[in-house]
Amino acid sequence: MPSQPTPDPTGPDTSDGAPDLTAPSVRNGSEDANGTGHANGHGTEAPEGGPDGNPDHREPPPAVEHARLLTDVVTRLRRALRSSIRTDYPWESLPMAQIELLQTLAAAPLRVGELAARQRLAPNTVSGLVSKLLDAGFVDRQPDPGDRRTARIALTDDGHRQLADWQHAHERRIAGALGSLTPADRDAVMAALPGLESLARALASPLPDERPARPAAGER
Repeated sequence: MPSQPTPDPTGPDTSDGAPDLTAPSVRNGSEDANGTGHANGHGTEAPEGGPDGNPDHREPPPAVEHARLLTDVVTRLRRALRSSIRTDYPWESLPMAQIELLQTLAAAPLRVGELAARQRLAPNTVSGLVSKLLDAGFVDRQPDPGDRRTARIALTDDGHRQLADWQHAHERRIAGALGSLTPADRDAVMAALPGLESLARALASPLPDERPARPAAGER
């Protein structure tokens, strides 16, 4: 009678030919023979991503999430303030683009081209806005001392009054809203002002990748 092979005392008993389901290489598909972890049963790493394994669902970086939250809050603040001002002060109906032109001109008269550069708008767009402000009597044209062929746009007395009324209406509305907050929330808003001021200055300056590139040699 032929002798039976001696079982290996250090290995699993596979004399019945069935696979050892406790072997490291097939243990729930979670480890290979070297103990390396896998998320599936095919010997490959699971793709990175969100909880469902979809790389399109991975969490955004903190900076992106912060920018998203701040954008949402600023947008809702502007919408709420504009809506409430129109409710409390029906006369306040100037489009924001015209208000921004008045605010820019409050510092000094400017040419249309200079206004367009300051507001980052097309010159023809600014010309249309200026025409509406001229019709309303909020601005007028003044001779440019440096170039008689051009004119500068300046605020009239009515323009200064309109801008002052707009500013005071917003100050009253914001003061009322601040007064409705808890002291802790009010302090938090005021503590954030220096950072928001720095953010406003950063937004006013173009990012490095937004600066116009210098033309290559031969393209000037």
